Amino acid sequence: MSEHPEPVAINLHQKSRLLAMEFSDGKRFELPCEYLRVFSRAKEVRTMDSPPVGKEQVNIERIEPQGQYAIKLVFDDGHDTGIYSWETLYELGEKHQQNWDAYLKRLEELGVERKDPDGEQKRRIKVLYFTYFVRKLGKEAEEIELPPAVRTVEKLIELQRRRRPPQAHLFKDGTFRVTVNKQFCEPFTLLEDGDEVAFVPNSPHAPVAE
Repeated sequence: MSEHPEPVAINLHQKSRLLAMEFSDGKRFELPCEYLRVFSRAKEVRTMDSPPVGKEQVNIERIEPQGQYAIKLVFDDGHDTGIYSWETLYELGEKHQQNWDAYLKRLEELGVERKDPDGEQKRRIKVLYFTYFVRKLGKEAEEIELPPAVRTVEKLIELQRRRRPPQAHLFKDGTFRVTVNKQFCEPFTLLEDGDEVAFVPNSPHAPVAE
């Protein structure tokens, strides 16, 4: 038996540029593609005098199994020599914030500015409502211009609660699902300009305010 936890699920979310992993000890990590690219264990990366930069929008094109102990991540910037063992992936998950803070500090020391991958672009999305949402909110759809801080589905749900305090209970966790562009999504799914988001209740009966 391996002395290190092994992954029981590995899922690539290309829209959100995230690799989600669940390990045999129950721990779950959601690691950005940029982070995995910057901390590649490939020799040409490890021996660089300075860390990789300009990888804000890098994505993973595909995942290739390497026996029973690792995977190779093929990135869309051409980097395809990084082999990530189960131990490496677990360590990158455990030390995600620590590693990332050190990376940002190193960039600052080098005078390198990391660009926001979304920049200052305005993002407008179309939001669709179903069943009791239509009755309670009085609308089937609306367009929303997202504030800069609202990058994910999770943040959109929080925004919906703040926008409508009397109806905040309608957005109670576990009572509805969310789709983005007609696909059920995760809370961390990124929202981009032009996306169509739908709130789909799990029951025809609306939650009751507590």
